[in-house]
Amino acid sequence: MKPWMRVAFALFVVGWGANEFSPLLLVYRAENGLTPTFVNAMFAAYVLGLVPALLGSAALAGRFGHRAVLRPVMVFSALASAVLAIGESNSVLLFIGRVLYGMATGAAMAPGSTWVKELSSDAPAGTGARRAAMSLSGGFCLGPVAAGVLAEWVAGPKVVPYLVHIALTAVAAAVVWNAPMRSQHAPDHLVAIGEPDVPATRPSHAALSTHFWGRIAPMAPWVFACPSLGLVTIPALVGQHISGWSIAFSGAMSGVTLGIGVLVQQPARDLEAQRPGVVSLLGMVAVLVGIPMVALVAWQPNPLLAVAAGAVLGCGYGLNLVGGLTRVEHAADATHLAMTNAVFYCLTYLGFFLPMIIAALASRWQTQQVMAGLWIAAVASAAVALAARRAA
Repeated sequence: MKPWMRVAFALFVVGWGANEFSPLLLVYRAENGLTPTFVNAMFAAYVLGLVPALLGSAALAGRFGHRAVLRPVMVFSALASAVLAIGESNSVLLFIGRVLYGMATGAAMAPGSTWVKELSSDAPAGTGARRAAMSLSGGFCLGPVAAGVLAEWVAGPKVVPYLVHIALTAVAAAVVWNAPMRSQHAPDHLVAIGEPDVPATRPSHAALSTHFWGRIAPMAPWVFACPSLGLVTIPALVGQHISGWSIAFSGAMSGVTLGIGVLVQQPARDLEAQRPGVVSLLGMVAVLVGIPMVALVAWQPNPLLAVAAGAVLGCGYGLNLVGGLTRVEHAADATHLAMTNAVFYCLTYLGFFLPMIIAALASRWQTQQVMAGLWIAAVASAAVALAARRAA
């Protein structure tokens, strides 16, 4: 395997474990007697571990190197899956397991993505960002699909999916353990991250710039708001109307939503190179189309309509992810790239709270009304980013 492939595979496996929890939500709700709001809160709980881990790991990687961070992360992600398997009927352990896996995911994402970019320095500009994004997205996509199939038709639905992930993690850890720190073609300023060979006067941090908060940040939460709707909200709306394959359907929805998100990333990357900034705007168009489709699913819970909504939301996910990562790559210099990536990912993962918010509000208002409010919020986000773009 090429060096960048070794790191990309590790990111893929970490992404696999991050979302395999989603089709199991229906199992926990049915067998553990948990409310929709609490189940969705468990889904979002790993953001509580992810955000500090993202920020902390970026700083640690800048000082000690990406490999020094990713090695223990692989071990930790396996331990988090073990906690989820052990706590199959214990809501407290499940919640803790989700937070722990959030820590593993957050600690892997920024250093791993930056490492892939550095090992791709001999490829055309932007290739590294695309490879990192697609590796994570591929894991996010296939993990829940496999978990849904295993949970539906294999004994031990609350244990076996995690055992599969633990086995994959062992393989990925062996593959990435001694991966090189940089490409032979990397420029000199990437030779030793953290050594005092950077300019004496550093540019202002990109994550503190008006460009970041005006053009990138407003649309960042919609990156994972889209798959959250496809992975959690839509299956919950449709699952009670289909019997015998509701868990597998939940996993399939993950495959559709995240799979489309992966497929659109390469053409989105090409389009972004030709017309910088337009990909994120197209991503928000997909969001504004997808949200009303979710409202239609709430009114008419048809599996085919659900799949169509998931496909549109997948476009929103892939377009916004590529657009955001590319803007970050252009806005940050090599010294600040890992930390700026971390801040961007922190904002994207706010979208994971959306199903919990929808479930809580749906106890007082109709789902269609909740989705109308969500659509207005999406319009506001797009308007802020568009205004900032025109003012630049």
